[in-house]
Amino acid sequence: MPTSAINYLDHGYLAVRGMSSLFAARIIVGLLAHQTASGVVGQVAEIGVFEGRLLIAMALSLADDEQALAIDHFAWPDPGVRGRFEANCSAYGVPTGRLVVHQGNSRLMTPQQLIAAVGGGTIRFFHVDGEHTAEHLTCDLRLAAAVAAPDGIVALDDMLHPGYPILALTVHAFLDANPDWRVLAIIDREDIVGAAKYLLCRRPAIEHYAAWLRAAFKSYVWPLAADFGTYQALVLTPEPKLADIG
Repeated sequence: MPTSAINYLDHGYLAVRGMSSLFAARIIVGLLAHQTASGVVGQVAEIGVFEGRLLIAMALSLADDEQALAIDHFAWPDPGVRGRFEANCSAYGVPTGRLVVHQGNSRLMTPQQLIAAVGGGTIRFFHVDGEHTAEHLTCDLRLAAAVAAPDGIVALDDMLHPGYPILALTVHAFLDANPDWRVLAIIDREDIVGAAKYLLCRRPAIEHYAAWLRAAFKSYVWPLAADFGTYQALVLTPEPKLADIG
């Protein structure tokens, strides 16, 4: 992993206001480093960057010629959030030329506009943390899938969250309509704030990424896996324990 990304995770990540867990961020940064080592190139993107907690980690994991796209209304919880986001990116060393900011509604963004914003290419890692409605998530999923690299990964935040139970149903509707995509892994929650994430990728990339995750995070692999009916997905959790029934 790039030294700058490791230093940020160890010393800056939790100082930036946000909701994504440190456990999930370490896995995502690891995956980005693994992609680089495997020859997977491209940009990263996030819908719903807030003050930049996770996007900074992703941006610091990129090569010099790759870019990080931040998509957000920058209106919540107040109009000053964009200034705080940009200040955090600067404070933690994200190169100015690596960051692209799109202030607006992701539902109005076409795949062509998104790719043009980062100067071409495809997105190798896309984190979706936008409006938590079925309509919005459906649009964001379609957008992410349309711009993803062949070996790209799409991460979805707040899955299996008790406050947003319909989001998982929305994802499964997308997967039913797009059978070339599957859940690669579930990153379990740290708590109700640091909620679970789904990692999605296309079928041909599943075994490659799953094998690497099992090896790199072997002490966090839950032994029972996630049952999706026709296949099982990896579960990574801070405490991979089973019920003690005596």
